[in-house]
Amino acid sequence: MSSASTSYPRDTIIHGLGRGVINLICLMGDLFLFAWEMMGWMITRLPPRSTLWASMYHIGIQSIPVILITGGFIGMVLAVQSFDQFKMMHMENQIGAVISISLVEELGPVLAAIMLAGRVGTSMSAELGTMRVTEQIDALRALGANPIHYLVVPRFLACCLLIPLLTVIADAIGILGGWLFSTQILGVDSFYYWHHSKNFVFAFDVLGGIFKSFFFGAAISLISCHRGFHCGAGAEGVGKAATEAFVYSFIVIMVLDFMLGVSIVNFYHFMQSVHPGVLR
Repeated sequence: MSSASTSYPRDTIIHGLGRGVINLICLMGDLFLFAWEMMGWMITRLPPRSTLWASMYHIGIQSIPVILITGGFIGMVLAVQSFDQFKMMHMENQIGAVISISLVEELGPVLAAIMLAGRVGTSMSAELGTMRVTEQIDALRALGANPIHYLVVPRFLACCLLIPLLTVIADAIGILGGWLFSTQILGVDSFYYWHHSKNFVFAFDVLGGIFKSFFFGAAISLISCHRGFHCGAGAEGVGKAATEAFVYSFIVIMVLDFMLGVSIVNFYHFMQSVHPGVLR
């Protein structure tokens, strides 16, 4: 009897892990089929221009204030955190290089994507989830319009096109914010701030960050729309779908950032071994 009582929790844990793995595989398969259908519609026929412009306005224009605030404070925080260490080594004039390279390669794309996952991703998921609960998606299908073509493709295109542009804005504002704080508050010479930034940041670094943000935008749009289309019943289902959209997007952004970062570094080393200096 004691052996049965000790094996029961262990079996429960094993069953729970197995159930979790199966649910994860089913979720990934369903997301792949969802993306496959969306890509099919996007290749064969573009969405209506009105829905595309509306999605671009909501995702791009209305996200600019959030991006400006986020980028500016990221640059100033980097200046605050880096200045003391650089001053101890008498290298405070090189703080501009650290701020610029950190923003364009890593912090700008990742933090901008996380902010947009919270603002844009949850909004899309809640909107589509409400349409699912109120049967508006079924009504579109009954009227002869494909919901994925009409609702998902415009949001996917808008995210893929505009999130890289928003990342560029975040990088630029972050560098300006770091410059303003470093020169006006910390006393760093403005000439050396821009001089070292120019010497340490190259086009390949900027393009690498933009390249990553394209995949971040695609992941945010796909996951958010998928969660909205598979929303549960009632207000609780809509809230759960919005929460899952942000959490899943955050996890995928971190995984993609690691994988793309490793790929970009390996590509850089390969190109340097073949054509030294070609990416500089």
